[in-house]
Amino acid sequence: MCLEIGNKVAVLDADIRGVIIKKEEEQFIIKDIEGMEYAFLASELVKINVEQNELSKYIDINNPLLREKVSQKNKQKKSIFIKDKNEVVMEVDLHIEKIVKSVRGMDKYDILYKQIQLAKQKVEYCVSKGISKLVLIHGVGEGVLKSELEYLLNNYNVRYYEASYQKYGQGATEIYIYQNVN
Repeated sequence: MCLEIGNKVAVLDADIRGVIIKKEEEQFIIKDIEGMEYAFLASELVKINVEQNELSKYIDINNPLLREKVSQKNKQKKSIFIKDKNEVVMEVDLHIEKIVKSVRGMDKYDILYKQIQLAKQKVEYCVSKGISKLVLIHGVGEGVLKSELEYLLNNYNVRYYEASYQKYGQGATEIYIYQNVN
């Protein structure tokens, strides 16, 4: 298999797909759709000519049960989250110097309490105002604030995960807030 710069590839033992952007000695540098770069040997990569979902469009389904499943799958693709160009995204920086004027007289527990209270207040505000996306910038540190935020977010009807590394770096959590659809 001849791999070249610009080829679409998939990694054999991982769920990573991307485009080859350069070759360094024996390794190929892959850039995925999120902008992350990975290095793999040629033996770990498979060239993708056509995406699997494109291939499945042309399959002739004779079995009525399979045909029914495929039609149901196509109907169920409606997402709860509709990405809108005008989507309101609230960003909150939880670094203590952004919250209070001075940390004089505060110990690390007081600082953590202030940060958690602000995060709780902003999550509840987003829930009440119908804002579906919130980004909490907490930084890397020792991970105490991040684990406390995860504990707090488990009490709400939300989905959370690492925010975009390109936009926020490593220390941010993106939260999608489920809205009641009536």
